[in-house]
Amino acid sequence: MRFDPQQLRIDGVYAQRQPGTFMLRIKVPAGILSAEQAEAVADIADRFAGGLLHLTTRGSIELHGLTEDHLSSVWRGLAAVGLTSRGACGGAVRGVVCGSVTAAAWPLVQSLAHKLHLHFTRNPHFEALPKKFKIGVFTGDNEGRHLIQDLSLVHRENEADAPRYDVWAAGGLGREPSPAFLVEEAVAEDRIIPLVEAIVRVYKERAPKGKRLKHLVRDLGREDFLALVAERRGDQPLPLADSFSGELFPSVAAGGVCVEAPVFAGELTTGGLRSLAAVARDVAGGFMVLTGDQNVRFLLPESVRRQDALDAVAAAGFAADRPEQRVAFRICPGSHECAMGLAPTRDVARAVIGAMGDDAAALRWSISGCPNSCSQPQLARVGIVTAKSVKGEDGQRRPLFDLYRREDDGSLGVVVGSGLELEELVAAVRLER
Repeated sequence: MRFDPQQLRIDGVYAQRQPGTFMLRIKVPAGILSAEQAEAVADIADRFAGGLLHLTTRGSIELHGLTEDHLSSVWRGLAAVGLTSRGACGGAVRGVVCGSVTAAAWPLVQSLAHKLHLHFTRNPHFEALPKKFKIGVFTGDNEGRHLIQDLSLVHRENEADAPRYDVWAAGGLGREPSPAFLVEEAVAEDRIIPLVEAIVRVYKERAPKGKRLKHLVRDLGREDFLALVAERRGDQPLPLADSFSGELFPSVAAGGVCVEAPVFAGELTTGGLRSLAAVARDVAGGFMVLTGDQNVRFLLPESVRRQDALDAVAAAGFAADRPEQRVAFRICPGSHECAMGLAPTRDVARAVIGAMGDDAAALRWSISGCPNSCSQPQLARVGIVTAKSVKGEDGQRRPLFDLYRREDDGSLGVVVGSGLELEELVAAVRLER
């Protein structure tokens, strides 16, 4: 093997369940993808990933089924259109997520997300971290997504000319869910980089290998953690120069609207992605946004009628005319591809939709194929986590599920049923009608 599988992680590559195959994750800062980039990814997926790709809950793209010989060609193809997988896996600052695309402050926050992506990607000071470090930039509470990041910047409405952000830190899900806490309020944009750098440096210096920031804060205590951050925080402001990225979607601030293409489980064919790229060109100025719900949104200029955009999305094959497209369902790849997966998540989702019928569309759902909770089940109205698998009398392994319910947007979901077999899970979700 030419590449060390452990070293590959920093370049966005994980070994898959199938021997000799790899998953490669592409960073898409703020989830914004141009039509040209989408077509390039489709070409790469056609050549090396069986014509399929996966949209993640962090607005990135995964290619599955790659072999070692494919990797160099994939990296070259991504670089040709300004994309990278560097830091998308392993101990690094991951892809910077963003939301919500319909808010008036969207041009500001997506521009900041781009700047942070450029600042931290390939920066050797912020690689070789103990574990992943996730950053999100949001226009508001964004359904609680700021609670699950290692660091979140939440734009706050204010009368000052310069934008300001509330800074939250040390959130995370996995086997030990822990909501983020508020570090500082109303931080000016030119103070963001010194603060974020200080937090990442403390994490890199103090956290044991394999532990997230939430574990370090738990061990140190918030006061001691913040004291260490203050020691490493520079006093010199670092203005982040304005860029064209702030003007990618000018219509939003003026009351622009969006339309969405639903993508079940984030699973797209390359033909589907090319069709969506064509929609982006025709009605959305050449751009699309990959959402945290694994769908694709198009922000419309004022010159485009919403109905015309809806017709274009429907003609592309995303008319939400199938039950699975009408349900808000976040789903990780599970045992279909992931080495950590304990359950075939897409099959479980279809079983749930079959049991619920049209009632399923009234709720927000999530299924995670293992306790790592990549699909963010604790943020869904109804979350399903594959807790473990057990061997039955027939010698076959079967998954057991924990069922979560979330009532309060300001907190994480809690377990309301544990150790459920699939039939028990389906019976339990029927009670959500």
